Amino acid sequence: MVSADPSVHTPNLLAPADEDENEPREECGVFGVWAPGEDVAKLTYYGLYALQHRGQEAAGIAVSDGSQVLVFKDLGLVSQVFDEQTLAAMPGHIAVGHCRYSTTGSTTWENAQPIFRTTAVGTGIALGHNGNLVNTAELADRARKEGLINSRRPGAATSDSDIMTALLAHAAADSTIEQAAMSLLPTLRGAFCLTFMDEHTLYAARDPHGIRPLCLGRLDRGWVVASETAALDIVGASFVREIEPGELLAIDADGVRSSRFANPEPKGCVFEYVYLARPDSAISGRSVHATRVDIGRRLAMEHPVEGDLVIPVPESGTPAAVGYAQGSGIPYGQGLMKNAYVGRTFIQPSQTIRQLGIRLKLNPLREVIRGKRLIVVDDSIVRGNTQRALIRMLREAGALEIHVRIASPPVKWPCFYGIDFASPAELIANGAGTGSAPEDFDEMVEGVRRSIGADSLGYISTNGMIAATEQPKSRLCSACFDGKYPIELPDEGIGKNVLEGMFESLAEGNDNANALLRP
Repeated sequence: MVSADPSVHTPNLLAPADEDENEPREECGVFGVWAPGEDVAKLTYYGLYALQHRGQEAAGIAVSDGSQVLVFKDLGLVSQVFDEQTLAAMPGHIAVGHCRYSTTGSTTWENAQPIFRTTAVGTGIALGHNGNLVNTAELADRARKEGLINSRRPGAATSDSDIMTALLAHAAADSTIEQAAMSLLPTLRGAFCLTFMDEHTLYAARDPHGIRPLCLGRLDRGWVVASETAALDIVGASFVREIEPGELLAIDADGVRSSRFANPEPKGCVFEYVYLARPDSAISGRSVHATRVDIGRRLAMEHPVEGDLVIPVPESGTPAAVGYAQGSGIPYGQGLMKNAYVGRTFIQPSQTIRQLGIRLKLNPLREVIRGKRLIVVDDSIVRGNTQRALIRMLREAGALEIHVRIASPPVKWPCFYGIDFASPAELIANGAGTGSAPEDFDEMVEGVRRSIGADSLGYISTNGMIAATEQPKSRLCSACFDGKYPIELPDEGIGKNVLEGMFESLAEGNDNANALLRP
Protein backbone atom coordinates (compact mmCIF):
# COMPACT_ATOMS: atom_id res chain seq x y z
CA MET A 1 0.00 0.00 0.00
CA VAL A 2 1.31 3.43 -0.91
CA SER A 3 -0.10 6.90 -0.42
CA ALA A 4 0.77 10.54 -0.88
CA ASP A 5 -0.98 13.34 0.97
CA PRO A 6 -1.91 16.27 -1.32
CA SER A 7 -4.22 17.77 1.28
CA VAL A 8 -1.62 20.32 2.29
CA HIS A 9 -1.83 22.02 -1.11
CA THR A 10 -2.30 25.73 -0.43
CA PRO A 11 -2.20 27.50 -3.80
CA ASN A 12 -2.65 30.96 -2.31
CA LEU A 13 0.92 30.97 -1.00
CA LEU A 14 3.34 32.96 -3.11
CA ALA A 15 7.08 32.80 -3.53
CA PRO A 16 8.95 34.70 -0.84
CA ALA A 17 8.25 38.32 -1.60
CA ASP A 18 11.31 39.80 0.02
CA GLU A 19 13.86 37.41 -1.45
CA ASP A 20 17.16 39.23 -1.89
CA GLU A 21 17.75 39.06 -5.62
CA ASN A 22 21.06 40.83 -5.24
CA GLU A 23 22.65 37.71 -3.78
CA PRO A 24 23.23 34.25 -5.21
CA ARG A 25 20.22 32.15 -4.39
CA GLU A 26 20.88 28.82 -2.83
CA GLU A 27 19.99 25.41 -4.18
CA CYS A 28 18.45 22.56 -2.15
CA GLY A 29 19.10 20.44 0.88
CA VAL A 30 18.52 16.67 1.05
CA PHE A 31 18.35 14.39 4.05
CA GLY A 32 17.65 10.71 4.56
CA VAL A 33 17.52 8.36 7.52
CA TRP A 34 17.15 4.60 8.04
CA ALA A 35 16.74 3.94 11.74
CA PRO A 36 14.32 1.37 13.18
CA GLY A 37 13.22 2.40 16.64
CA GLU A 38 13.88 6.10 16.07
CA ASP A 39 11.42 8.90 15.36
CA VAL A 40 12.63 9.33 11.79
CA ALA A 41 10.15 12.09 10.92
CA LYS A 42 11.48 14.29 13.72
CA LEU A 43 15.09 13.44 12.90
CA THR A 44 14.42 14.50 9.31
CA TYR A 45 12.70 17.67 10.48
CA TYR A 46 15.79 18.67 12.47
CA GLY A 47 18.07 17.61 9.63
CA LEU A 48 16.16 19.88 7.24
CA TYR A 49 16.19 22.66 9.80
CA ALA A 50 20.00 22.44 9.74
CA LEU A 51 19.90 22.63 5.94
CA GLN A 52 17.33 25.45 5.71
CA HIS A 53 19.96 27.86 4.34
CA ARG A 54 20.11 25.78 1.15
CA GLY A 55 16.49 26.40 0.17
CA GLN A 56 13.56 28.33 1.58
CA GLU A 57 10.77 27.92 -0.99
CA ALA A 58 9.31 24.56 0.03
CA ALA A 59 9.92 21.64 2.36
CA GLY A 60 8.77 18.04 2.54
CA ILE A 61 9.27 14.71 4.27
CA ALA A 62 8.42 11.17 3.15
CA VAL A 63 8.32 8.25 5.60
CA SER A 64 7.79 4.52 5.37
CA ASP A 65 6.69 2.11 8.08
CA GLY A 66 7.49 -0.91 5.91
CA SER A 67 4.05 -1.12 4.31
CA GLN A 68 3.38 2.31 2.83
CA VAL A 69 5.13 5.55 1.84
CA LEU A 70 3.54 8.76 3.11
CA VAL A 71 4.59 12.18 1.76
CA PHE A 72 3.84 15.55 3.34
CA LYS A 73 5.10 18.71 1.65
CA ASP A 74 4.17 22.34 1.18
CA LEU A 75 5.50 25.75 0.23
CA GLY A 76 7.31 27.56 3.01
CA LEU A 77 10.09 27.12 5.53
CA VAL A 78 10.56 23.85 7.39
CA SER A 79 9.09 25.35 10.56
CA GLN A 80 6.07 26.65 8.60
CA VAL A 81 5.32 23.36 6.88
CA PHE A 82 5.64 20.99 9.87
CA ASP A 83 4.33 21.01 13.41
CA GLU A 84 4.20 18.45 16.24
CA GLN A 85 0.84 17.08 15.14
CA THR A 86 1.97 16.51 11.56
CA LEU A 87 5.21 14.83 12.55
CA ALA A 88 3.43 12.61 15.08
CA ALA A 89 1.20 11.32 12.26
CA MET A 90 4.24 10.13 10.28
CA PRO A 91 5.50 6.92 11.94
CA GLY A 92 8.11 4.78 10.27
CA HIS A 93 11.73 3.69 10.17
CA ILE A 94 12.81 5.26 6.83
CA ALA A 95 12.51 8.88 5.79
CA VAL A 96 13.77 11.31 3.17
CA GLY A 97 13.46 15.08 3.42
CA HIS A 98 14.00 18.07 1.17
CA CYS A 99 14.13 21.87 1.40
CA ARG A 100 13.89 23.54 -1.98
CA TYR A 101 15.12 26.49 -3.93
CA SER A 102 13.92 26.17 -7.52
CA THR A 103 16.57 25.85 -10.21
CA THR A 104 14.34 23.98 -12.69
CA GLY A 105 10.59 24.49 -12.42
CA SER A 106 8.59 27.27 -10.82
CA THR A 107 7.64 27.63 -7.15
CA THR A 108 4.47 25.54 -6.99
CA TRP A 109 3.21 22.85 -4.64
CA GLU A 110 3.57 20.27 -7.43
CA ASN A 111 7.29 21.02 -7.67
CA ALA A 112 7.88 20.74 -3.93
CA GLN A 113 9.79 17.63 -2.90
CA PRO A 114 10.09 14.76 -2.15
CA ILE A 115 8.60 13.78 -5.50
CA PHE A 116 6.33 10.72 -5.24
CA ARG A 117 5.74 8.09 -7.91
CA THR A 118 4.35 4.54 -7.94
CA THR A 119 5.87 1.70 -9.95
CA ALA A 120 3.80 -0.66 -12.09
CA VAL A 121 3.88 -3.24 -9.31
CA GLY A 122 2.65 -0.79 -6.67
CA THR A 123 5.91 0.13 -4.99
CA GLY A 124 6.12 3.75 -3.85
CA ILE A 125 9.18 5.89 -4.59
CA ALA A 126 9.85 9.23 -2.88
CA LEU A 127 12.85 11.24 -4.10
CA GLY A 128 14.66 14.43 -3.09
CA HIS A 129 17.19 16.10 -5.40
CA ASN A 130 19.89 18.71 -4.85
CA GLY A 131 21.51 20.00 -8.02
CA ASN A 132 20.38 20.64 -11.56
CA LEU A 133 20.44 18.49 -14.70
CA VAL A 134 21.50 19.89 -18.06
CA ASN A 135 19.80 17.24 -20.21
CA THR A 136 16.33 17.79 -18.75
CA ALA A 137 14.74 18.39 -22.17
CA GLU A 138 16.14 15.12 -23.51
CA LEU A 139 14.91 13.20 -20.46
CA ALA A 140 11.49 14.89 -20.60
CA ASP A 141 11.05 13.93 -24.25
CA ARG A 142 11.95 10.36 -23.36
CA ALA A 143 9.46 10.33 -20.48
CA ARG A 144 6.75 11.88 -22.65
CA LYS A 145 7.16 9.25 -25.35
CA GLU A 146 6.87 6.55 -22.68
CA GLY A 147 3.62 8.15 -21.51
CA LEU A 148 5.09 8.95 -18.08
CA ILE A 149 4.28 12.66 -17.89
CA ASN A 150 0.98 14.33 -18.59
CA SER A 151 2.00 17.82 -19.64
CA ARG A 152 -1.59 18.81 -20.47
CA ARG A 153 -2.84 18.18 -16.94
CA PRO A 154 -3.30 21.42 -14.96
CA GLY A 155 -0.82 21.62 -12.13
CA ALA A 156 1.62 19.13 -13.63
CA ALA A 157 5.07 19.18 -12.07
CA THR A 158 7.74 20.91 -14.18
CA SER A 159 11.04 19.94 -12.55
CA ASP A 160 13.95 17.80 -13.62
CA SER A 161 13.46 15.95 -10.33
CA ASP A 162 9.95 14.85 -11.33
CA ILE A 163 11.17 13.61 -14.72
CA MET A 164 13.94 11.69 -13.00
CA THR A 165 11.52 10.05 -10.54
CA ALA A 166 9.09 9.12 -13.33
CA LEU A 167 11.85 7.40 -15.31
CA LEU A 168 13.10 5.61 -12.20
CA ALA A 169 9.63 4.27 -11.34
CA HIS A 170 9.10 3.19 -14.95
CA ALA A 171 12.42 1.32 -15.09
CA ALA A 172 11.59 -0.43 -11.81
CA ALA A 173 8.58 -2.16 -13.40
CA ASP A 174 10.84 -4.89 -14.76
CA SER A 175 13.56 -4.87 -12.11
CA THR A 176 14.36 -3.80 -8.58
CA ILE A 177 14.62 -0.10 -7.77
CA GLU A 178 18.33 -0.58 -7.17
CA GLN A 179 18.78 -2.10 -10.63
CA ALA A 180 16.59 0.61 -12.16
CA ALA A 181 18.74 3.31 -10.52
CA MET A 182 21.93 1.70 -11.82
CA SER A 183 20.43 1.86 -15.30
CA LEU A 184 19.05 5.41 -15.07
CA LEU A 185 21.81 7.27 -13.22
CA PRO A 186 24.43 6.98 -16.02
CA THR A 187 21.99 8.73 -18.39
CA LEU A 188 21.66 11.82 -16.19
CA ARG A 189 23.95 14.75 -17.04
CA GLY A 190 24.51 17.58 -14.63
CA ALA A 191 24.62 17.87 -10.86
CA PHE A 192 22.59 15.56 -8.67
CA CYS A 193 22.73 14.47 -5.07
CA LEU A 194 19.76 12.21 -4.45
CA THR A 195 18.09 10.67 -1.44
CA PHE A 196 15.23 8.35 -2.35
CA MET A 197 13.34 5.46 -0.81
CA ASP A 198 10.74 2.78 -1.19
CA GLU A 199 8.93 0.95 1.59
CA HIS A 200 12.03 -0.94 2.73
CA THR A 201 15.24 0.75 1.55
CA LEU A 202 16.93 4.14 1.69
CA TYR A 203 19.07 5.11 -1.31
CA ALA A 204 21.58 7.89 -1.91
CA ALA A 205 23.45 8.80 -5.09
CA ARG A 206 25.89 11.46 -6.21
CA ASP A 207 26.74 12.52 -9.77
CA PRO A 208 30.11 11.44 -11.22
CA HIS A 209 31.55 14.94 -10.76
CA GLY A 210 30.41 15.28 -7.14
CA ILE A 211 29.50 18.91 -7.75
CA ARG A 212 27.26 19.14 -4.69
CA PRO A 213 28.24 17.70 -1.30
CA LEU A 214 26.63 14.57 0.17
CA CYS A 215 27.77 12.60 3.21
CA LEU A 216 26.99 9.47 5.22
CA GLY A 217 26.57 9.42 8.99
CA ARG A 218 26.04 6.75 11.66
CA LEU A 219 23.41 6.70 14.40
CA ASP A 220 23.38 4.26 17.30
CA ARG A 221 20.51 2.44 15.59
CA GLY A 222 20.79 3.44 11.99
CA TRP A 223 22.23 5.58 9.21
CA VAL A 224 21.85 9.14 7.92
CA VAL A 225 22.67 10.80 4.60
CA ALA A 226 22.73 14.60 4.31
CA SER A 227 23.86 17.43 2.07
CA GLU A 228 26.20 18.76 4.77
CA THR A 229 28.03 17.42 7.80
CA ALA A 230 26.40 20.09 10.00
CA ALA A 231 23.09 18.26 9.59
CA LEU A 232 24.72 15.09 10.94
CA ASP A 233 25.87 17.02 14.00
CA ILE A 234 22.38 18.38 14.65
CA VAL A 235 20.76 14.92 14.76
CA GLY A 236 23.58 13.31 16.75
CA ALA A 237 25.05 11.24 13.92
CA SER A 238 28.77 10.66 13.59
CA PHE A 239 30.40 11.41 10.24
CA VAL A 240 31.43 8.25 8.39
CA ARG A 241 32.50 9.48 4.95
CA GLU A 242 31.43 11.43 1.91
CA ILE A 243 29.40 9.58 -0.67
CA GLU A 244 31.73 9.27 -3.62
CA PRO A 245 31.07 10.78 -7.05
CA GLY A 246 29.41 8.15 -9.22
CA GLU A 247 28.32 6.06 -6.21
CA LEU A 248 24.90 4.62 -5.29
CA LEU A 249 24.27 3.57 -1.69
CA ALA A 250 21.44 1.28 -0.57
CA ILE A 251 20.67 1.04 3.15
CA ASP A 252 18.30 -1.57 4.59
CA ALA A 253 18.12 -4.33 7.19
CA ASP A 254 21.13 -6.02 5.58
CA GLY A 255 23.33 -2.93 6.09
CA VAL A 256 24.92 -0.52 3.61
CA ARG A 257 25.63 -1.59 0.02
CA SER A 258 27.75 0.47 -2.36
CA SER A 259 27.65 0.31 -6.16
CA ARG A 260 29.44 2.31 -8.84
CA PHE A 261 27.38 3.56 -11.76
CA ALA A 262 30.13 5.79 -13.23
CA ASN A 263 33.82 6.49 -12.88
CA PRO A 264 34.47 9.45 -10.56
CA GLU A 265 35.64 12.72 -12.12
CA PRO A 266 35.56 15.07 -9.09
CA LYS A 267 34.61 18.70 -9.75
CA GLY A 268 33.24 19.96 -6.45
CA CYS A 269 31.64 23.41 -6.44
CA VAL A 270 34.09 25.94 -5.02
CA PHE A 271 31.21 28.29 -4.20
CA GLU A 272 30.12 25.84 -1.51
CA TYR A 273 33.27 26.89 0.37
CA VAL A 274 32.73 30.59 -0.32
CA TYR A 275 29.05 31.02 0.47
CA LEU A 276 26.62 28.11 0.13
CA ALA A 277 27.61 25.66 2.85
CA ARG A 278 27.28 26.31 6.56
CA PRO A 279 30.60 27.39 8.12
CA ASP A 280 30.33 24.52 10.62
CA SER A 281 30.27 21.95 7.81
CA ALA A 282 33.27 20.23 6.26
CA ILE A 283 33.74 19.35 2.59
CA SER A 284 36.39 16.92 1.37
CA GLY A 285 37.88 16.94 4.85
CA ARG A 286 38.31 20.72 4.91
CA SER A 287 36.41 22.92 7.37
CA VAL A 288 34.31 25.50 5.55
CA HIS A 289 34.95 28.03 8.32
CA ALA A 290 38.71 27.47 8.16
CA THR A 291 38.60 27.91 4.39
CA ARG A 292 36.77 31.22 4.67
CA VAL A 293 39.15 32.53 7.34
CA ASP A 294 42.10 31.54 5.13
CA ILE A 295 40.51 33.31 2.16
CA GLY A 296 40.39 36.44 4.32
CA ARG A 297 44.08 36.14 5.20
CA ARG A 298 45.00 35.72 1.54
CA LEU A 299 42.75 38.63 0.62
CA ALA A 300 44.68 40.83 3.07
CA MET A 301 47.94 39.85 1.39
CA GLU A 302 46.61 40.36 -2.13
CA HIS A 303 44.79 43.65 -1.43
CA PRO A 304 46.28 45.47 1.58
CA VAL A 305 45.00 48.89 2.54
CA GLU A 306 45.41 51.23 5.49
CA GLY A 307 42.40 51.29 7.75
CA ASP A 308 41.20 51.52 11.34
CA LEU A 309 38.70 48.66 11.53
CA VAL A 310 37.80 45.48 9.62
CA ILE A 311 34.07 44.75 9.70
CA PRO A 312 32.10 41.94 8.04
CA VAL A 313 28.83 42.00 6.19
CA PRO A 314 27.12 39.48 8.47
CA GLU A 315 26.84 36.60 8.48
CA SER A 316 28.43 35.28 5.31
CA GLY A 317 31.33 37.76 5.35
CA THR A 318 32.29 37.18 8.99
CA PRO A 319 34.91 34.38 8.72
CA ALA A 320 36.72 36.13 5.85
CA ALA A 321 36.71 39.40 7.82
CA VAL A 322 38.29 37.60 10.78
CA GLY A 323 40.95 36.28 8.42
CA TYR A 324 41.53 39.70 6.87
CA ALA A 325 42.04 41.21 10.33
CA GLN A 326 44.48 38.44 11.23
CA GLY A 327 46.39 38.85 7.97
CA SER A 328 46.51 42.64 8.07
CA GLY A 329 46.94 43.27 11.79
CA ILE A 330 44.03 45.74 11.66
CA PRO A 331 41.49 45.31 14.47
CA TYR A 332 38.34 43.33 13.79
CA GLY A 333 35.01 44.72 14.95
CA GLN A 334 31.26 44.43 14.58
CA GLY A 335 30.13 47.52 12.74
CA LEU A 336 26.83 46.14 11.50
CA MET A 337 24.08 44.44 13.48
CA LYS A 338 21.92 41.88 11.74
CA ASN A 339 18.28 41.30 12.61
CA ALA A 340 18.25 37.56 13.25
CA TYR A 341 14.51 37.36 12.59
CA VAL A 342 14.50 38.85 9.13
CA GLY A 343 14.54 36.14 6.52
CA ARG A 344 12.22 34.87 3.83
CA THR A 345 8.59 35.66 4.44
CA PHE A 346 5.33 35.03 2.63
CA ILE A 347 3.85 38.36 3.72
CA GLN A 348 3.87 40.91 0.92
CA PRO A 349 5.83 43.98 2.09
CA SER A 350 4.38 47.42 1.49
CA GLN A 351 6.15 49.90 -0.76
CA THR A 352 7.27 51.84 2.32
CA ILE A 353 8.78 48.74 3.89
CA ARG A 354 10.37 47.67 0.61
CA GLN A 355 12.10 51.04 0.32
CA LEU A 356 13.85 50.38 3.61
CA GLY A 357 15.75 47.67 1.76
CA ILE A 358 18.90 46.56 3.49
CA ARG A 359 17.99 48.42 6.69
CA LEU A 360 15.50 45.66 7.45
CA LYS A 361 18.42 43.27 7.79
CA LEU A 362 21.42 45.40 8.82
CA ASN A 363 21.85 48.46 10.98
CA PRO A 364 25.16 50.31 11.60
CA LEU A 365 26.69 50.73 15.04
CA ARG A 366 27.33 54.44 14.68
CA GLU A 367 29.56 54.81 17.75
CA VAL A 368 31.82 52.05 16.37
CA ILE A 369 32.21 53.27 12.79
CA ARG A 370 31.98 57.06 13.15
CA GLY A 371 35.25 58.68 12.06
CA LYS A 372 36.80 55.34 11.04
CA ARG A 373 38.47 54.12 7.87
CA LEU A 374 36.55 50.89 7.35
CA ILE A 375 37.52 47.72 5.53
CA VAL A 376 34.23 45.99 4.74
CA VAL A 377 34.49 42.28 3.87
CA ASP A 378 31.71 40.49 2.00
CA ASP A 379 31.50 37.04 0.39
CA SER A 380 30.58 38.10 -3.17
CA ILE A 381 29.12 40.80 -5.40
CA VAL A 382 26.39 39.78 -7.85
CA ARG A 383 24.36 42.79 -8.98
CA GLY A 384 25.92 45.23 -6.55
CA ASN A 385 22.67 46.68 -5.21
CA THR A 386 23.27 45.41 -1.68
CA GLN A 387 26.80 46.78 -1.49
CA ARG A 388 25.71 50.13 -2.95
CA ALA A 389 22.99 50.56 -0.31
CA LEU A 390 25.30 49.35 2.46
CA ILE A 391 28.06 51.81 1.60
CA ARG A 392 25.59 54.67 1.48
CA MET A 393 24.31 53.68 4.91
CA LEU A 394 27.83 53.47 6.37
CA ARG A 395 28.75 56.91 5.04
CA GLU A 396 25.58 58.36 6.53
CA ALA A 397 26.65 56.81 9.84
CA GLY A 398 29.95 58.70 9.75
CA ALA A 399 32.53 56.40 8.13
CA LEU A 400 35.49 58.39 6.75
CA GLU A 401 36.59 55.83 4.16
CA ILE A 402 35.10 52.54 2.98
CA HIS A 403 37.35 49.93 1.39
CA VAL A 404 35.48 46.88 0.14
CA ARG A 405 37.15 43.47 0.02
CA ILE A 406 35.40 40.49 -1.57
CA ALA A 407 36.13 36.89 -0.56
CA SER A 408 35.52 35.49 -4.05
CA PRO A 409 36.50 36.48 -7.59
CA PRO A 410 34.06 38.42 -9.78
CA VAL A 411 30.95 36.39 -10.66
CA LYS A 412 30.72 36.57 -14.46
CA TRP A 413 29.00 33.39 -15.66
CA PRO A 414 25.74 31.65 -14.73
CA CYS A 415 25.64 28.32 -12.92
CA PHE A 416 23.76 25.45 -14.57
CA TYR A 417 24.49 22.99 -11.78
CA GLY A 418 22.17 24.12 -9.01
CA ILE A 419 22.78 27.78 -8.07
CA ASP A 420 20.39 30.43 -9.35
CA PHE A 421 22.60 33.43 -10.20
CA ALA A 422 21.40 36.46 -12.09
CA SER A 423 21.71 36.35 -15.88
CA PRO A 424 25.11 37.42 -17.31
CA ALA A 425 23.64 40.73 -18.49
CA GLU A 426 22.55 41.53 -14.92
CA LEU A 427 25.92 40.82 -13.31
CA ILE A 428 27.83 43.91 -12.26
CA ALA A 429 31.16 42.31 -13.22
CA ASN A 430 29.92 42.23 -16.82
CA GLY A 431 29.14 45.93 -16.79
CA ALA A 432 25.55 45.94 -15.49
CA GLY A 433 24.95 49.26 -13.75
CA THR A 434 28.47 50.55 -14.40
CA GLY A 435 27.80 52.31 -17.68
CA SER A 436 29.64 50.04 -20.14
CA ALA A 437 31.06 46.56 -20.55
CA PRO A 438 34.64 46.47 -19.21
CA GLU A 439 37.50 45.73 -21.60
CA ASP A 440 39.86 44.26 -19.00
CA PHE A 441 39.99 43.21 -15.35
CA ASP A 442 41.25 46.51 -14.00
CA GLU A 443 38.58 48.44 -15.85
CA MET A 444 35.95 46.05 -14.50
CA VAL A 445 37.10 46.54 -10.90
CA GLU A 446 37.16 50.30 -11.30
CA GLY A 447 33.68 50.28 -12.83
CA VAL A 448 32.28 48.22 -9.97
CA ARG A 449 34.05 50.42 -7.40
CA ARG A 450 32.51 53.57 -8.84
CA SER A 451 29.11 51.93 -9.13
CA ILE A 452 28.92 50.85 -5.47
CA GLY A 453 30.61 54.03 -4.19
CA ALA A 454 33.61 52.45 -2.41
CA ASP A 455 36.95 54.19 -1.91
CA SER A 456 38.72 51.03 -3.05
CA LEU A 457 37.75 47.52 -4.08
CA GLY A 458 39.65 44.24 -4.10
CA TYR A 459 38.60 40.69 -5.03
CA ILE A 460 40.43 37.54 -3.95
CA SER A 461 42.12 35.91 -6.94
CA THR A 462 40.81 32.59 -8.24
CA ASN A 463 44.12 30.95 -7.34
CA GLY A 464 44.00 32.42 -3.84
CA MET A 465 40.46 31.19 -3.29
CA ILE A 466 41.25 27.69 -4.53
CA ALA A 467 44.44 27.50 -2.45
CA ALA A 468 42.37 28.20 0.67
CA THR A 469 40.20 25.13 0.00
CA GLU A 470 43.31 22.89 0.10
CA GLN A 471 41.83 21.03 -2.88
CA PRO A 472 43.58 20.61 -6.23
CA LYS A 473 42.25 23.00 -8.84
CA SER A 474 41.57 20.01 -11.09
CA ARG A 475 39.01 18.69 -8.55
CA LEU A 476 36.95 21.90 -8.33
CA CYS A 477 34.34 23.61 -10.48
CA SER A 478 34.74 27.39 -10.61
CA ALA A 479 32.67 27.97 -13.76
CA CYS A 480 30.81 30.98 -12.30
CA PHE A 481 34.19 32.71 -12.01
CA ASP A 482 36.12 31.41 -15.04
CA GLY A 483 33.44 30.17 -17.46
CA LYS A 484 34.97 26.66 -17.68
CA TYR A 485 32.06 24.25 -17.37
CA PRO A 486 33.12 20.69 -16.45
CA ILE A 487 29.90 19.16 -17.85
CA GLU A 488 29.16 20.00 -21.48
CA LEU A 489 26.07 22.16 -21.92
CA PRO A 490 23.54 21.53 -24.69
CA ASP A 491 22.90 24.22 -27.29
CA GLU A 492 19.26 24.47 -26.24
CA GLY A 493 16.82 23.09 -23.72
CA ILE A 494 18.37 24.52 -20.56
CA GLY A 495 17.09 27.11 -18.13
CA LYS A 496 14.83 27.32 -15.13
CA ASN A 497 11.57 27.25 -17.10
CA VAL A 498 12.56 24.78 -19.82
CA LEU A 499 9.77 22.32 -19.00
CA GLU A 500 7.10 25.00 -18.75
CA GLY A 501 8.05 26.08 -22.28
CA MET A 502 7.99 22.52 -23.53
CA PHE A 503 4.62 21.73 -21.94
CA GLU A 504 3.05 24.94 -23.22
CA SER A 505 4.10 23.99 -26.74
CA LEU A 506 2.58 20.55 -26.34
CA ALA A 507 -0.63 22.02 -24.95
CA GLU A 508 -0.87 24.14 -28.10
CA GLY A 509 -0.73 20.98 -30.18
CA ASN A 510 2.86 21.23 -31.37
CA ASP A 511 4.27 17.75 -30.84
CA ASN A 512 7.77 18.81 -31.88
CA ALA A 513 8.35 20.49 -28.55
CA ASN A 514 12.09 19.99 -28.58
CA ALA A 515 12.37 22.36 -31.52
CA LEU A 516 10.66 25.04 -29.45
CA LEU A 517 12.80 24.78 -26.36
CA ARG A 518 14.69 27.91 -25.48
CA PRO A 519 17.92 28.20 -23.50
